[in-house]
Amino acid sequence: QVQLVESGGGLVQAGGSLRLSCAASGNAFSINDMGWYRQAPGKPRELVAAITSGGSRNYEDSVKGRFTISRDNAKNTVYLQMNSLKPEDTAVYYCHAVLTRWGVVNDYWGRGTQVTVSS
Repeated sequence: QVQLVESGGGLVQAGGSLRLSCAASGNAFSINDMGWYRQAPGKPRELVAAITSGGSRNYEDSVKGRFTISRDNAKNTVYLQMNSLKPEDTAVYYCHAVLTRWGVVNDYWGRGTQVTVSS
């Protein structure tokens, strides 16, 4: 069984920073792409940032220049450094990973971590 466990969410004032972490645990897997999605109340889930196994990154337009995604392959962990946070960044943030396990490629999701930015 593979699990993604997120940490680092919380309440922060506008202009502040938070760092999210997501660690993949289990056995017999390799990680392809990893990323972060978010879902605000009444809105669809959207991609925030993604990083490939080779280190290529892409970001949702509203977070460019403020958020940075990175990964530590030795620790099977992806990070999201969020700076200059705005109230509109408030959402549940979900970790996502594309993993290959026993030759089968599947999507995995974390349970989500709440990020609340107060004005």
